[in-house]
Amino acid sequence: KIVNKILKFGTAFGICILHKFDYQLKSTKSTFHKMNKNIIAIAIASLGFVIGLGILGNAIKNRNKSENTISVTGLGTKKFTSDLITWNGSFSRNDFELKTAYDELLNDRKVIENYLISKGIPKNEMVFSAVDIQKQFNYVSDSNGSSHQTFAGYQLTQSISLESKDVAKIENLSRNITEIINLGIVFTSSKPNYFYTKLAEVKQEMIANATKDAKERAEKIAENAGSSLGNLKKATMGVIQITAPNSNEDFSYGGTYNTESKEKEASITIKLEYEVD
Repeated sequence: KIVNKILKFGTAFGICILHKFDYQLKSTKSTFHKMNKNIIAIAIASLGFVIGLGILGNAIKNRNKSENTISVTGLGTKKFTSDLITWNGSFSRNDFELKTAYDELLNDRKVIENYLISKGIPKNEMVFSAVDIQKQFNYVSDSNGSSHQTFAGYQLTQSISLESKDVAKIENLSRNITEIINLGIVFTSSKPNYFYTKLAEVKQEMIANATKDAKERAEKIAENAGSSLGNLKKATMGVIQITAPNSNEDFSYGGTYNTESKEKEASITIKLEYEVD
């Protein structure tokens, strides 16, 4: 098919040139000019044919060169334990009087601070948010079916956040949050989030392992095919995926970072393309 296209190209090229010369030569009817026209047309058609063969040869050469490659994907994985934990909770007070609700909330904050200090949490690691103030309303319907709202007081809410490298201590604190509730405080706790501060080092190690894995795969394929690896043409790195070990979490195109599990498993892929000798 490629040869036919090249031949058609050469012929068409010659015909186009012939028409151009034909237009220029219409003004004369001499036999000499007609002979020149035929000779020129044949020469141009031949030149087009030669050029077409040259293009075809380069195309076949480049195609065969691109086919003599091996593309493999290597995998690098690493399991590790989180060394940083974050945890937050919130507490609230309700009252018809804004000042009363604020004073009660302030007292709850002091109780919480003292409790956390007693559990070994430094005060400078406690981060309290600004107080959120919301008006509360009750909605009722009268005998005519009309809906009315009545003021139900103020709700003041404040949150506290902790970040620590003492993972075990914060874990234990989050599991025993009922101790704060038993102090008479309306407290809501969130699940801890786990992170790893040396992720850059893990990533470098995984990249090295993935690259080694890919190269070994390529060498094995070339060996089984009776060839040997040539130069590395291209290397493409995937995104890092961090999940809980032995989980069925889906990988994300932009990368996954599980923060709910203290134990983590990271993985990354490297795609290598080699020439084959």
